[in-house]
Amino acid sequence: MAVGLGPLPTLHPVAGFELGIASAGIKRPGRKDVVVMRCAEGSTVAGVFTLNAFCAAPVILAKQRVAGPIRYLLTNTGNANAGTGEPGLVAAARTCAKLAQLAGVDASQVLPYSTGVIGEPLPVEKIEGALQAALDDLSVDNWAGAATGIMTTDTLPKGASRQFVHDGVTVTVTGISKGAGMIRPNMATMLGYIATDAKVSRDVLHSLMLDGANKSFNRITIDGDTSTNDCCMLIATGKADLPEITSTSGPLFAALKQAVFEVCMEVAQAIVRDGEGATKFVTVEVNGGGNHQECLDVGYTVAHSPLIKTALFASDPNWGRILAAVGRAGVPDLDVSKIDVFLGDVCIASRGARAETYTEAQGSAVMQQEEITIRIELGRGECSETIWTTDLSHEYVKINAEYRT
Repeated sequence: MAVGLGPLPTLHPVAGFELGIASAGIKRPGRKDVVVMRCAEGSTVAGVFTLNAFCAAPVILAKQRVAGPIRYLLTNTGNANAGTGEPGLVAAARTCAKLAQLAGVDASQVLPYSTGVIGEPLPVEKIEGALQAALDDLSVDNWAGAATGIMTTDTLPKGASRQFVHDGVTVTVTGISKGAGMIRPNMATMLGYIATDAKVSRDVLHSLMLDGANKSFNRITIDGDTSTNDCCMLIATGKADLPEITSTSGPLFAALKQAVFEVCMEVAQAIVRDGEGATKFVTVEVNGGGNHQECLDVGYTVAHSPLIKTALFASDPNWGRILAAVGRAGVPDLDVSKIDVFLGDVCIASRGARAETYTEAQGSAVMQQEEITIRIELGRGECSETIWTTDLSHEYVKINAEYRT
């Protein structure tokens, strides 16, 4: 059950960016499982990729090609093409070459993306057979269809869109994502595609993608598992009638950054809301850290604790589990007498012990909610970080126990 996630919002078309969806029947006949995206000539493209050493063949290929001129992005679901060795690289290159042949571009201008089961050969012929249909389906209005086409164990498609006006010109930023399990990005399995019609230099676009991912996709976790296939791409088509953005300063860059960050945040949080088996959307806020890393260490230790996650599923305010997680997060010279912990607005622990004003009824009332904030005040400095996660339910275990059957 997706927590607080409803139908897709309006996804504004981005001039110069088209999407086409087709069925290759990779796992199920008739399933729309191939998505082709076409970037206008002259577009700039930036991406962030998984840090998993066993990264998938399409990730290896995309990382090699992304610095060059890019015209097409090719995504398949149902097969991750990961753990497939040299044959996987050959297969990824083959699908790109076929798309390039059909589209009349160089194969180096095609970036591949795959998501699904790890360790199985990519069904190249099936994907190749669907490419012409995907090309025939290309349209700037196909964001919603593409959001559905990239899903695996997701229960709902995920997307967000923003527009702003600069010097009388409307600039659009639209994005989609997929992911529900094996989510802990290190750049969530997750894929994200965000496009804008602003004209942005490659260096600025890359900086914008890194910053946007670090405050969104790199702050979410479902289960602590970094996928082999994580990718998030930012495409700037340059079709808006405005000067090229070549600096990370000025009002146009500031407006674009805000729009990109908002889209990144919305689609990243949608991944958490649709986490496999999730019944709670949980914000872990860590304040008062001596540096950002120790805030992240505490936040992720809490967010990944199976004891805390199962207590959240049971709506059990077992605050001792939170204290235990904070204490083992590896923060050096941690003075527990300075630490306060809150469930929502309820102080459950103060100065390292149960708060005098706390009652079990207060904690229970907070834990019954679908959206919960765990706030930890470390009392060590001025740094803060926020992580978004889920509970751990029976359904999560069932989904992942039966994933290949």
